[in-house]
Amino acid sequence: MSVSRTALKLAVLAALTGAGSAQAAVEIQWWHAMQGALNDKVNEIANKFNASQSDYKVVPVNKGNYDETMAAGIAAFRAGGAPAILQVFEVGTATMMSAKGAIKPVSTVMKDAGETFDQKAYIPAVAGYYTSSKGEMLSFPFNSSTTVFYYNKDAFKKAGLDPEKAPKTWPEVMQYSAKLKASGTNCAYTTDWQGWVHLESFSAWHNTLYATKNNGFGGTDTRLIFNSPLHVKHVTNLQDMVKKGYFSYGGRKAESQAKFYNGECAMFTGSSASLANIRKNAKFAFAVAQLPYYPDVQGAPQNTIIGGASLWVMGGKKPDEYKGVAKFFNFLSRPEIQSDWHQATGYLPVTMAAYEMTRKSGYYDKNPGADVSVQQMVVKTTDKSRGVRLGNMVQIRTVVDEELEAVWAGKKEPKAALDSAVARGNDLLERFQKTARE
Repeated sequence: MSVSRTALKLAVLAALTGAGSAQAAVEIQWWHAMQGALNDKVNEIANKFNASQSDYKVVPVNKGNYDETMAAGIAAFRAGGAPAILQVFEVGTATMMSAKGAIKPVSTVMKDAGETFDQKAYIPAVAGYYTSSKGEMLSFPFNSSTTVFYYNKDAFKKAGLDPEKAPKTWPEVMQYSAKLKASGTNCAYTTDWQGWVHLESFSAWHNTLYATKNNGFGGTDTRLIFNSPLHVKHVTNLQDMVKKGYFSYGGRKAESQAKFYNGECAMFTGSSASLANIRKNAKFAFAVAQLPYYPDVQGAPQNTIIGGASLWVMGGKKPDEYKGVAKFFNFLSRPEIQSDWHQATGYLPVTMAAYEMTRKSGYYDKNPGADVSVQQMVVKTTDKSRGVRLGNMVQIRTVVDEELEAVWAGKKEPKAALDSAVARGNDLLERFQKTARE
């Protein structure tokens, strides 16, 4: 009887010790906006990190779409319950930067934790976007994408076009559109994220400013200038494509990719992260190519800009939590983790080492075009092509959508629409500037 009691005591003690050990892991809350298969991949990454050590446990929590996740994070910070890590889409960068005390720069987190952190290891156009004027990386690049050009090779063959040759210029896109339409293609061209593709990235690709103060990197007293003759010419050409039945508008965000992968539209501009979805759904041969450009513009093509999101470290956390965040970010930076993320999702590998690992694995040889996004981004950026970092950018995009939709519907001429978008957007910038000063 005494033996069994002793055994029971030892069993209880072991159970309690085990429970204590499990509870000893510092929990790191990670709020994110990844949904569907991307949510599964995020959970997989967190599980791999958690299994790799026992001191920290990353807990990923989906908070809805990008807008909802950012709003939830800011509200939680004000209430004193923010997560350690918050995923914020790129257009929320200026807002996060201006939120006093809300964030702790990633470079500071890594340095304080004694973790190895080399900002030069990241693709310049990616790291540069999330870096302050003082050279301090503010947030961690995670799911970065860029704009690319997709086309239906089968539709090209039917139209008498070379299926191995994508249009390199916008004049060629218009020429190809005429042949595709004549061959019976219902829609020659469509696009996702019209403001991001046709104004923001378009500007960087042509080494042309979207806004003053180097697109907002030089200060909050920036103003929009995307109503230049080049921008007006481009939107006018797109309007002409609408009138001729070449260009079919599908929506403000990622709705149009379905028009491409269901075979309705033969050419499509959208996110590099659309690749996995297109690969899964398209019942035809397709290819990925670089964005078209206007050959008469000096400096074009330059580089495209990033989309997607980064991971922000929230302020007010305990030292142990910050150490765990630093360990996790180092884990995320590993070439094998980044390479796998890139191949599975179509997002950019944010480090050059991950890109080289992917290239050497033969992935790009087996999946032609999968490296187009990287090729558009690995060049050295200029003050005009680093990206667009403006306050109230979410609202500005809504204004742009409204004005461009008026053009496609024949209710406004391109110059009037862009002038209006600039004026309305500048009002939003002035409000942000005032708030940032307070």
